[in-house]
Amino acid sequence: MALPSIRDVAQAAGVSTATVSRTLSSPEQVSEETRQIVMTAVHLTGYRVNRAARNLRKRQSGEVLVLVPNLSNPFFSQILGGIEETFSGTDYNVLIADSRGKDQNEDLLAEHLANTRADGIIILDGCVSTQVKKWLDKNAQRHHTVFACEWQDGTTLPVVQSNNRAGAAMAIRYLHQLGHRQIAHITGPIDNVLTRVRREGALEEYERLQLPINPAWIIRGDFSLAAGHQAAQQIIAMSERPSAVFCASDQMAFGLISGLYAAGIRVPQDISVMGFDDIELSEFYIPRLTTIRQNRPILGATAAQLVLDRLNGDRSETAVNRIIEVELMVRDSCAVLQST
Repeated sequence: MALPSIRDVAQAAGVSTATVSRTLSSPEQVSEETRQIVMTAVHLTGYRVNRAARNLRKRQSGEVLVLVPNLSNPFFSQILGGIEETFSGTDYNVLIADSRGKDQNEDLLAEHLANTRADGIIILDGCVSTQVKKWLDKNAQRHHTVFACEWQDGTTLPVVQSNNRAGAAMAIRYLHQLGHRQIAHITGPIDNVLTRVRREGALEEYERLQLPINPAWIIRGDFSLAAGHQAAQQIIAMSERPSAVFCASDQMAFGLISGLYAAGIRVPQDISVMGFDDIELSEFYIPRLTTIRQNRPILGATAAQLVLDRLNGDRSETAVNRIIEVELMVRDSCAVLQST
């Protein structure tokens, strides 16, 4: 049985094939009455748009590439979900690539981007190389590129980010409200923009609250479980331990709590621990983690909508910086400091 054609739709709707084509490709160019008549005919005939042919006519690939720094990190799942949901029902398929897999290097990534036919690119990795950055700047308009979650300082590309600075300040302020004055901070990797912004937000709040800043209490991490566990060993060895620790990621908070418990140090009875991200495990970890929630589905959806708007011809905003607000999630890993 032959598949229904655009002629079948035109006959069922009582309009020309040109009107059907215009309705399906540019619905804003026809009246609402005509659009409803044509879409009813499409439904009755079972006609399906040939996306490949449409994209060929538009000189588009119908693909949007998402670069993720670490696909094994559960943090990115809800961001990807927001991206997928936004593009669902459109003419675009989402392709996901790990920008820093163990077998990936800068030259391979640059070559992959140079060969991509993607109409849009969403980058969740702010640590791309200078070579890749130059390619992105040169081809930004052609590929409609947006940074999301992470970004590069000085970029002219649109950026969608959480309010990281305010979130870090919120964490320190909450611990201070619980009576803590000796607060450590485990940072992210040294070359990551989120590390800098969250550290600055925390240190600004230290200064505002006139809290002591012990250099030994600013511990370098890398957002991983292992980094949190290693930080626990450093804290255990300190002659003067902090009463609370703000971790720049939930993963590091989990590793820290595990390392402290192994040494007989209880959370929150002996040390309070605060995270950042609110990944799924945070609510179910023992103790349930107090953390700063990033609205990850909205992060992904906002970035995807910026790309989609540009693909649909909206160039009204060239340099965009969308900031998504964060939220304090109070659970069980932080407690009021008991006087000694």
